[in-house]
Amino acid sequence: MAARLRTLPAAVAPVLVGTALAGHDGEFDPFAFVAALLGALFIQVGTNLSNDYSDARRGADTEDRLGPVRVTAGGLVPPRQVLIATYVTFGLAVLCGIYLIVVAGWVLLAIGAASILAGVLYTGGPRPYGYAGLGELFVFLFFGIVAVTGSYYVQTQELVWEAFVASVPVGCIATAILVVNNVRDLETDRRAGKRTLAVRMGRARTRAFYAVLLLVAYLTLIPLALGLTAWVLLPVLTVPLAVRLVQTVRTRTDGPSLNGALGGTGQLQLVFCVLMAAGLLLS
Repeated sequence: MAARLRTLPAAVAPVLVGTALAGHDGEFDPFAFVAALLGALFIQVGTNLSNDYSDARRGADTEDRLGPVRVTAGGLVPPRQVLIATYVTFGLAVLCGIYLIVVAGWVLLAIGAASILAGVLYTGGPRPYGYAGLGELFVFLFFGIVAVTGSYYVQTQELVWEAFVASVPVGCIATAILVVNNVRDLETDRRAGKRTLAVRMGRARTRAFYAVLLLVAYLTLIPLALGLTAWVLLPVLTVPLAVRLVQTVRTRTDGPSLNGALGGTGQLQLVFCVLMAAGLLLS
């Protein structure tokens, strides 16, 4: 429950895209791929554990929230155990990072350290940026740009403009996952003093923002297809799912529907990125 399995596609998807782009360019290191994938998963789980612990301490996860029960706030696991699990998970991410540093150089140390720090400071530390409405920006940066370009870099030890463009749709859909979460928790976050972007913008504008994120994800495929191959347009096959998700987020306020939209957005990202990766490898 604390690992929040529905959010894990946000960690897997960018590694698939970055690695597929490297494969398109004739570079592929299976060991670097596995290390990057495991490292990304451990960072995501560690971030979720840290968030569970920190939100409980700050009183953000109350009994009247619409989302799933959080293990710390719900008393299912002692806070100390959640904290220890957080340290262990980030420690496993560091072990993966050590291998990547050996393979691709010390720049991976900076990427890994920044990613872990961003995960902890999302709801932890004296001034958590998730409580200031900056969560979406950091998700776009770290689960989009940093994750895709970093996954490409560990394979090739260089960066190209295509990696940055390919990171935009990945980051947009990852950000949309957080937007659904914050739309669902808008009222409880407001009462807890958690000034998320949804709290600042209001429900109507945040719903529109969700739709814009998905629209930008699809539109970004066009310049990528023009620069690389038309095969990268394969994710257009997921448009019907995206339309249904936008409709749900636009019209529903109940917890079960928005929880379903949260999981559906994670599934959308994974399928979108699998198709995008397949398109890159087919060209």
